[in-house]
Amino acid sequence: MGRRRGHPSPRPPAAIAGSDPPGGPSIPEPTSGVKGSTSRKRQRSGRKRSPSPSKIFSTPAESIPSIGSSFGNYAAYAAEILVLFETPSGFAVFSMKEYYLNQQDAMKNIWAIFGEDFRSRGIARLKEFQMFNDKSSAINHVTGVSRELSEMISRYHHPYQTLAVGKSEYKGIIEKSLPGVPCRFDEAVLEVMWGLKNLMDSLVPEEELKLTQEDRLPMSQGLKMFLDRHGFDVKPEMVKGDVVVTACLLYDAEVIENRYGEQLHWAAGKLKDVSGIDSAGWKMMKIASALKIMFDPLEITDHDMQKFTPGEVKRLKRDARKFEDIINEDESLKIYRELVVLHAVKIDALRNIGLHLRRS
Repeated sequence: MGRRRGHPSPRPPAAIAGSDPPGGPSIPEPTSGVKGSTSRKRQRSGRKRSPSPSKIFSTPAESIPSIGSSFGNYAAYAAEILVLFETPSGFAVFSMKEYYLNQQDAMKNIWAIFGEDFRSRGIARLKEFQMFNDKSSAINHVTGVSRELSEMISRYHHPYQTLAVGKSEYKGIIEKSLPGVPCRFDEAVLEVMWGLKNLMDSLVPEEELKLTQEDRLPMSQGLKMFLDRHGFDVKPEMVKGDVVVTACLLYDAEVIENRYGEQLHWAAGKLKDVSGIDSAGWKMMKIASALKIMFDPLEITDHDMQKFTPGEVKRLKRDARKFEDIINEDESLKIYRELVVLHAVKIDALRNIGLHLRRS
């Protein structure tokens, strides 16, 4: 028979798509763009400027999150899915924004929501936890779903709402025992289950038992893909807390860096239009360095200068004034500074992940 535990106090909402990614570093986001406001040179001179071009340089869609693209339909974002999470001694019911499971890149991003406890606030919320003296009697093929577990699910289930479950057999048993409760079991749901296990101590504080090593498997496929992409060949037993936390830092740095992509590639197109500089294939840091050479050449590093041919450097300096009414100087220099910081964060995170894995 299940024993019902009290509800936790509400958690404060966390940063979600539209601001920093959950747990993301507090590095400012792109503002209105690299274009369309008066440069410092113009402000100092007091000269009138010609009107900005009609095409504004808009902030690109968010990536997280990545966690996601722009919200689009708010109703779709606001919809919640229930999650039935099995713990060592019982079951917990969570509510979660279904939006995060339905994204095109959900498998790449869900793990980052659950990398650290504060990252999941406002996204996954505990509704109730119950301990069961015999979990096998709570849900099985013969007797179906027990009265205690059925009542717990029913307390929070709304008509047409989906219940995510961590085992394929649970889907069939629950849908047969509770016909009005459609269930979902897929790769995205398994990522959520991994995340809840990773944060079980903080998300289900009344669970007194600990997960066994077998309970923790398999590892997050999204995290594995992320580490594989960065050249780390990992086995599940190697992925411990320090690796996950550091991977989150690397993930956040890349998300924030990518937010500048649309702006910088737009600016790169203007370099070709105005100065004839072919920037095809340039990475974001190189584009930002080109803008740095134009607007603040005295502060450019030798390392950044070596990325360009002497002819490119000459044209960037020569044509700088032509860009005053096209590309915003202050925004360009801010983006350059932030990319320098993000590059350092990424290098440090990659090194630390390697160290943590070698110690595993």
